[in-house]
Amino acid sequence: MVRGLDHVVVAVNDHQAAGRAFEELGFTVTPENRHAWGTANRLVQLDGFFIELLSVVEPEKIVEASPGVFSFGAFNRDFLEQRQGASMLVLDSSGAEQDRSDFQKAGLTLFEPFSFERIANLPDGSTAKVAFDLTFAENPLSPEIGYFACCNRYPDSFWKPDFQKHRNGATSVRAVYLLAEDPSDHHEFLGGFTGQREMRATSLGLEIATSRGRIHVVTPHAYESLLGPDALAGARGSLPRIAALDVACKGLEQRRTVPADRLSGLTLILSPAD
Repeated sequence: MVRGLDHVVVAVNDHQAAGRAFEELGFTVTPENRHAWGTANRLVQLDGFFIELLSVVEPEKIVEASPGVFSFGAFNRDFLEQRQGASMLVLDSSGAEQDRSDFQKAGLTLFEPFSFERIANLPDGSTAKVAFDLTFAENPLSPEIGYFACCNRYPDSFWKPDFQKHRNGATSVRAVYLLAEDPSDHHEFLGGFTGQREMRATSLGLEIATSRGRIHVVTPHAYESLLGPDALAGARGSLPRIAALDVACKGLEQRRTVPADRLSGLTLILSPAD
């Protein structure tokens, strides 16, 4: 089973301000949602993929991690102590039990199962219950990136057509870019995580085709050769890290790059839809 890109978590100091920055670029951003462990988010929904703009709003509610137990809140709080930006790479799921079985067979280090419910604020002002089962995996070679598969138990309550209509024509995710000193170091973990063992190695790095979008793992030099000499301007953090997201937009005639310093540490590539 090859898993597709489900979402990226973008840890920011102010999720409301980050939402306004995305709105200025022509994206529709959901109202605020809150988690029981002290974080809040606003989302940018595409076709089966979303960007989660997340900040810590009630730090006293965060539960600390413990051996074998991953803490979503503590991970993003600690990430924000260093910088803003994309903190977590998330894949879709058809069931948590299958995820655990597949990840264990691939030799990945897993954390205890984690499930939660929250209230979603909908376009018409009403609310609905949504629930998720998360399967966290660890890549020791990239400790500053969180990885998990996300099983959405009430997709009809979560995905809303009104949230997926964007003035800039955004429709779907094309790719996520990870920066690493040696991309080949990460092929074993990412192969097990995505379920995609066939990947393309190029002079620029690794290219992994998932069932929704691609994962590119490239060196900083290769990244600049792809996006231009100013590609790393405003981007901060040690390697490996999630650097950019490529989004397909209908009606766009040529590629446009929004630098990281405008979007809280995430570079956004807006590409013409195929």
